[in-house]
Amino acid sequence: MNKINFNFDKRTAVITGGAQGFGLDIAKRFLNSGAKVIIWDIDPEMTEKTVKDLNNSNLSSKIVDVSNFNEVEKCVSEIIKESNVDILINNAGITGPTSTLWEYDVEIWKKVVDINLIGTFNCCKAIVPNMIKNNYGRIVNVASVAGKDGNSNASAYSAAKAGAIGLTKSLGKELANKNIAVNAVTPAGAKTRILDQMTKEHVQRMLSKVPRGRFLEVEEFTSLICWLSSEENTFSTAAVFDISGGRSTY
Repeated sequence: MNKINFNFDKRTAVITGGAQGFGLDIAKRFLNSGAKVIIWDIDPEMTEKTVKDLNNSNLSSKIVDVSNFNEVEKCVSEIIKESNVDILINNAGITGPTSTLWEYDVEIWKKVVDINLIGTFNCCKAIVPNMIKNNYGRIVNVASVAGKDGNSNASAYSAAKAGAIGLTKSLGKELANKNIAVNAVTPAGAKTRILDQMTKEHVQRMLSKVPRGRFLEVEEFTSLICWLSSEENTFSTAAVFDISGGRSTY
């Protein structure tokens, strides 16, 4: 696919879950567009490999558990000593196991919500004050079509992503009088490692709901993220951008 050029010169972006999947592709595109990129990820080996493979002086990384506010706050305080955070991509997430709600392990249910929803809250809470100070910011929260529709046997993931959508709408309105845009994206299933966490039956059920008849390509997703993160997005905020291949039409 042809890629539109974006200008992220002199912009610093934090990408959570940036060592693989969606986050990695976003990091690559941001770097190619001139941004300084800071990857936050919880997987040390994957993060080290990503930084080594990309071999870019504008790329750095931190091992961060986004569900731990103290860790997030510490990392933000270190960043703003030297620069601002202009762009935040809340991408870190896990699907959790496929299980009926009444059979779902309580602690795992909480963990899924902690990473997907509380993690998004933590990062926004820590970074937004810096954006307010500089009267500039672009925040994109990676939700899911599951947050709109609710996927059976995925109550934790569906609930957490629905929460991320609600958070986006609230924060976007709170910041609407500033030059800070807060939006969410709701992808359908994509060809990333997150599919490996699901059963084949669950994956096939997801695919059967997509009128396009295929999974989302990572590059297609990244293009939408880039526009929402750019200075070209001057008006859209507190909104939910669907990229589900026709599965959701609202």
